[in-house]
Amino acid sequence: MSIRLLRAPLTWVAVAVLAAGAATGLYWFQPWKLVTDTEVHEELTAVSAEPAPPPGAATPSAATPSASPASSGPVLVSRGEFVSHEHETRGAARIVRTADGRHRLELVGLDTSNGPDLQVWLTDQPVRTGPSGWRVFDDGRHVALGPLKGNRGDQAYDIPAGTDFSGLTSVSIWCERFAVSFGAAPLTAAG
Repeated sequence: MSIRLLRAPLTWVAVAVLAAGAATGLYWFQPWKLVTDTEVHEELTAVSAEPAPPPGAATPSAATPSASPASSGPVLVSRGEFVSHEHETRGAARIVRTADGRHRLELVGLDTSNGPDLQVWLTDQPVRTGPSGWRVFDDGRHVALGPLKGNRGDQAYDIPAGTDFSGLTSVSIWCERFAVSFGAAPLTAAG
């Protein structure tokens, strides 16, 4: 009986459908990422303790060289601690204005789960704890800074020139595939 079952075309169709379903499931969920880590150890900016004006605020005139961003060195603009959402997430986020006037987001001591299609977003959504805060970050305005480089360690992301910082009050480690936040940090002005 089992030999006849193996020779039946319907059996091979069922096997092919099951194999295709398993391959699709593995690709979509990538379960091995839950048990693997990617560590990143990028050099972070040494920042001054002097608070910076918020991004987008009026800057001193170029006629005053001592007050220009290039001469004042890197400055901490805003910062916040991560709150866990879909997955436990720890660490800090900070926006730094570099000596040449550019802005970058730095993730300090990040520790979260690995997952499929994780992105780093600056958003205008408030950070809430609990399941009600997991899916809100794609509801408003966000600036995608790129794929998460690693789920552990220190890493930096350039913020595009000309970014309008008004209202961007949080950072999310966003899973595009499942439209959920792994963790987020509210950003408050430094100083």
